[in-house]
Amino acid sequence: MTIETTLQLLRKSAVDRRLSREERQRLKEATGSLRPEDTGRLRNAAFELFRERITDSAQREQLGWLEEVIRVLSVSTPGAGEAAGVFEAWFSPQQNCPGRIRELVASTRRTLDICVFTITDDRLTAAVMDAHRRGVEVRIITDNDKAADLGSDADRLRECGVRLRIDRTQYHMHHKFAIFDRELLLNGSYNWTRGAAEQNEENFLILSHKPLLARYQEQFDTLWNSLHD
Repeated sequence: MTIETTLQLLRKSAVDRRLSREERQRLKEATGSLRPEDTGRLRNAAFELFRERITDSAQREQLGWLEEVIRVLSVSTPGAGEAAGVFEAWFSPQQNCPGRIRELVASTRRTLDICVFTITDDRLTAAVMDAHRRGVEVRIITDNDKAADLGSDADRLRECGVRLRIDRTQYHMHHKFAIFDRELLLNGSYNWTRGAAEQNEENFLILSHKPLLARYQEQFDTLWNSLHD
């Protein structure tokens, strides 16, 4: 089974809220053939499908607690090496890059730092605004020239209450990276635009490597502190 086929299986199973014997068997077969990062995507998708079907705030808090526990228990133990970490490579337009970014945003619970040259893809903007509304601390840095472009979502994000800062130099703020809960790094050539998703040859990596995360977080904080809302 492919990752997309397995996601379809999860969505179908979520409708009646029960995992049949056949569905359980198919999931077992899928996890045996999929990459570890794809198994993580399935786990996140399952939580998101459940979250969509609950309205009680206490239940949402309990679900958030369960996600945190699962995340902690999934982290590799000391000495296990980096093999158990997250290492993904994504390429557009062959793969569903905006879908993967939306999954990452949806699974973020505490902090989301985005540093990208331009943001015009409404699908990603909507996911970021949803994260902000559910209490995630969102910070965005983007380029001043691109923020003024037709189709830029910078103003929409600000109007929603998202903290957004732009550089004010004659040069470009050309980074394209994001940090999710200070645990996952996304970095590559990929701008958050429809063109990057559907037309350009682009790429990004998703990594859980702590030393790299620390370097990118330091760079984000330094740039953030040099700018103003």
